Amino acid sequence: MSIRQEDRYTYHDYYQVDELLEDDHLLARQAVRDWVKQAVTPIIEDYANRAECPTHLFKELADIGAFGPSLPVEYGGGGMDEIAYGIIMQELERGDSGIRSMASVQGSLVMYPIYAFGSEEQKKKYLPKLGSGDLIGCFGLTEPNHGSNPAGMETNIRDDGDAYILNGAKMWITNSPVADLAVVWAKNEMGKIKGLIVEKGTPGFSTPEIHGKWSLRASITGELVFEDVRVPKSQVLPNVEGLKGPFSCLNKARYGIAWGAIGAALDCYDSALRYSLERKQFGRPLAGFQLTQKKLAEMITEITKAQLLVWRLGTLANKGKASPAQISMAKRNNVHMALEIAREARQIHGGMGITNEYPVMRHMMNLETVLTYEGTHDIHLLITGHDVTGENAFT
Repeated sequence: MSIRQEDRYTYHDYYQVDELLEDDHLLARQAVRDWVKQAVTPIIEDYANRAECPTHLFKELADIGAFGPSLPVEYGGGGMDEIAYGIIMQELERGDSGIRSMASVQGSLVMYPIYAFGSEEQKKKYLPKLGSGDLIGCFGLTEPNHGSNPAGMETNIRDDGDAYILNGAKMWITNSPVADLAVVWAKNEMGKIKGLIVEKGTPGFSTPEIHGKWSLRASITGELVFEDVRVPKSQVLPNVEGLKGPFSCLNKARYGIAWGAIGAALDCYDSALRYSLERKQFGRPLAGFQLTQKKLAEMITEITKAQLLVWRLGTLANKGKASPAQISMAKRNNVHMALEIAREARQIHGGMGITNEYPVMRHMMNLETVLTYEGTHDIHLLITGHDVTGENAFT
């Protein structure tokens, strides 16, 4: 088994976007980049090969401030801005999409809804421990029969005095088999969607792992199964009702993905550029051939466009002006961009591109999932279409 031990990655900034960043952004990026080179790259091919999650990295992710970077410090976050959050996600996904998912779920889909919609008691009970990695969380929205249409969810709660009785199932849940708690969305008797914090070990609550994935193999994924689970009413998020709750979380996560996908693209481009300069055919480096230069030129062009897109999105997010449709556009564009770059990079690597001596095939497989989760490519197209036309084409 071949494991890529050495991380030779070099950052690429063709339009000098770094000049638009603050010093704290650059410091955060360097800290996470150093950690990825030291802790992720030497082991990630091995873990992906074995389809095993490096769960020991949860605590290290907390130590580098990857859990809720833009949430307030007093609630377990990093107290940084939205651009810093995006930059951290970019560096993590340069290592592996699964590693970024571990952090993204914890911060955007678990800590954020508790912070935004939870009671003060819930915030104090859970957020510091989630931020420190002492607790691991997951997010339950997608169901076996309802993915792109969350309004059709079947998971439900019924009133039972001082508690609710929760029944149903959630599917494709990152971190669920190792999570200490789940933020779960369910319909009450009136069809209103509510958020609940369900702790591991609650009778009737199980988290079976999903096996056989060819993508995100270093990320642990499972189900959430609820069979007459009694959840105290004190565990209900009191300050939100309806799809606004889960959609707000998804916007936060999609924003991070828009940045993160650039990291995967950069890693593929960097590997392809280096390989094309080192590999010789017909007496000269691959980089000396026109078709190779065409591929590389198009790669760095698309990466540069994506870098500018998320920088502008980040400045809007810092002002509270980033709309869900704008976040949707960036997620769709940047993930599609990264996947196309991974495919082109694989061609430049030739046969070596399918081996785990290089990161390209792993990124390509991971990005197939990223293209689908947090809203599929096609759903995001319809979100943009609805936004620019005012016509709803979802139904």
